[in-house]
Amino acid sequence: MVDLNVDEWTQEEFLRNKKELEAQGIKVLLIDTILNPIDGIETTLYAPPLLKNEEPGSVFVFYCDTGKSSKERLAEFRTKFPDHVCISLRGGRGYWRKHLRV
Repeated sequence: MVDLNVDEWTQEEFLRNKKELEAQGIKVLLIDTILNPIDGIETTLYAPPLLKNEEPGSVFVFYCDTGKSSKERLAEFRTKFPDHVCISLRGGRGYWRKHLRV
């Protein structure tokens, strides 16, 4: 069972939870807030008007370079996207290991 009442997911948690949630029909998006996509995984550019069109209940996992500012902005994201689950990627882009798989 995936806990969606958290502020952060590690990369491993993101990969594991994405697989489990998408098997249940819940979309999980890795949101790029710094205009710098992560190699080896699909990312979605932070564009609020487009993100608001995503299915209610979708999970948005925001990342920045270190994970610090995306975590600090969670309240803003949650206000902006009340119909979606908003989580920060712990360590951000800097801690992403492109060969880590689950």
